Amino acid sequence: MREMMEKFSALYLREMKRVYRSVYMWIMLVSQPIMWLIFFGSSFSQVPSQFLETFFHTTNYIAFILPGELSVSMLFVGMFSSMSLIQDKRFGYLKRVLVTPTPKYDVFLAKVFGGATRGLIQAPIMIVASLALGVSLNLSPLSIAVLFLSLFLIGIGFASLYSILTIKTSDWQAPGVVANLINLPLMFSSTALFPKTFFPDWLKAISDVNPISYSAELGREVLLSGDPNWAYLGYLAIFSVVMIILGTVIANKELQPE
Repeated sequence: MREMMEKFSALYLREMKRVYRSVYMWIMLVSQPIMWLIFFGSSFSQVPSQFLETFFHTTNYIAFILPGELSVSMLFVGMFSSMSLIQDKRFGYLKRVLVTPTPKYDVFLAKVFGGATRGLIQAPIMIVASLALGVSLNLSPLSIAVLFLSLFLIGIGFASLYSILTIKTSDWQAPGVVANLINLPLMFSSTALFPKTFFPDWLKAISDVNPISYSAELGREVLLSGDPNWAYLGYLAIFSVVMIILGTVIANKELQPE
């Protein structure tokens, strides 16, 4: 068990070093969430506050989309996890790892947890940016802990899903294709950007099982009202556990160096 954890830790630390040593990754991690808040968040700036309060349950649209954008950012980290795996295949690193006694699931878990951790870096950046834009948040040790836990769970789930879908390929384009197929539908079928009051019935049905909706709603409850629905956290935990177990099984069977 100790040897297994040492191998996982080494692979995980490698994933994190790749983030911290990349200037372009830091530029993206810092600029992307701030631009989302400023440009998309300002799109409702002229909407009457009564309308926002009635349908969005807040008078500030940026406050509404902040938890949603935090959740969506964890969706996109899955793409980077699968890109990292494909890069290791193409450059021969994965082959060198797999000729050692390192279990295949350690490789998979390192990619997944590394991707989820990378996504969490954006959370404090977006919170600080929203405070600078005048958003009032319920920030307490409990609310921050619940927020980060929910984001970490959804990040693990989607990083696992991406890796499952691209585990048998070494094509650079595969993560982008998968992103186009699932990212936008998942984002716009959730309550990340708009309340489901505006959705048609068929879209409401999708939203009710979409993990992003649960993460966004939980984030709003802890950051705005301070009264979270703990069932949402349970749903995210189930999603995360199911995806990571499925991914571990598939990685042991299908993961091959190329």
